[in-house]
Amino acid sequence: MDQDYHHFILQIKQKTGIDLSLYKEAQMKRRLTSLYQKKGYSSFKDFYAGILSEPQNMNDFLDKMTINVTEFFRNRARWEVLENKILPRLMSNKKKLKIWSAASSTGEEPYTISMILSKYISMEHISILATDIDEQALAAAKAGIYSERSLAEIPSTMLTKFFKKEGNSYIIDDVIKKTVDFRKLNLLGDAFYKDFDLIICRNVLIYFTEEAKDNLYKKFSKSLADDGVLFVGSTEQIFNPGKYDLEVEDTFFYRKVKS
Repeated sequence: MDQDYHHFILQIKQKTGIDLSLYKEAQMKRRLTSLYQKKGYSSFKDFYAGILSEPQNMNDFLDKMTINVTEFFRNRARWEVLENKILPRLMSNKKKLKIWSAASSTGEEPYTISMILSKYISMEHISILATDIDEQALAAAKAGIYSERSLAEIPSTMLTKFFKKEGNSYIIDDVIKKTVDFRKLNLLGDAFYKDFDLIICRNVLIYFTEEAKDNLYKKFSKSLADDGVLFVGSTEQIFNPGKYDLEVEDTFFYRKVKS
């Protein structure tokens, strides 16, 4: 690791608690180098000085680091498995599920879950925790204003029912907004909440080192209730789920084995 980047990692961890050494180095370094060059800096040392002097640089750093690329019903076939197989089993034992969208970005994922659940239970029984490390993403999620691009996969009935078009934007209905509680959380550094029936963490783990992923799988498993489910992204298959007291329930869905 070159000293300029290594020193930047140490400074960022000291200032924010974010440990960049737990992210795959080549990917993260390339992404952040592109960012600071675009802003006119020549090194990580200069970029860190810019972060200290200009708050927008910190916002842009977090935005670049967290890869806020998402959409409603992303990889729709997996959401159909959730709706038709996973949720019916979970709801057979409980009227109200405890659900966590663990890297919620700009809100498309937790709002998707809420819309699916609204087909089967009343809105007052839907409560979803949604967390992200990026405050700008959380603010956008709370605003609930989306471009047409992020709505490409959404069923037309849900688009009509839960969105209002204004100009080129779509605004999500307050009835869905109220079912989601957005909070800031660093997956790699903060303690997790407990006893979830469903944890969704998709398209995030691919950016972490194997050591970091191993630690996260352990933390997610401990945060699940017995028979709860961890739902991961389409490039994030867990090859040894038994190590984490999990078993395959369907592709990319892992069920917590009773302790």
